[in-house]
Amino acid sequence: MIEITPSLSLEESEIRLDFIRASGPGGQNVNKVATSVQLRFNTLTPSLPEDVRLRLLRLAGKRVNEQGVLIIEASRYRTQEQNRQDAMDRLLALLRQAVQKPKLRRKTRPSLGAKKRRLEAKRRIGEKKRLRSRIFGGGTE
Repeated sequence: MIEITPSLSLEESEIRLDFIRASGPGGQNVNKVATSVQLRFNTLTPSLPEDVRLRLLRLAGKRVNEQGVLIIEASRYRTQEQNRQDAMDRLLALLRQAVQKPKLRRKTRPSLGAKKRRLEAKRRIGEKKRLRSRIFGGGTE
């Protein structure tokens, strides 16, 4: 059992780990040992509430395929165990982020004082520009 929050947890059987050969650091070992990890998590699982699932799909973006399976690839480290842990950490971080409900935005209006300050600033700038203009009809002859 993997605990995401006190109220939400996942069964380990819901997560599938595949080990594949990775490119990158590791020298000749790369050609022989499958150190890269591909974690698959089905977002359509009944243990995820619908609102959390929708936020997870939005956060994950292109990492979710048409069947609703979230795929996380981890090949940052040289060992299989470190990559497995990295993939799990990334999944848990995504799920914890998806569990948090976004704050509702309340519409607000500018105060009367803010409106007055804005209009006064506009008047000052307009006056400054007007004073920069050429004066016709005056001057020495």
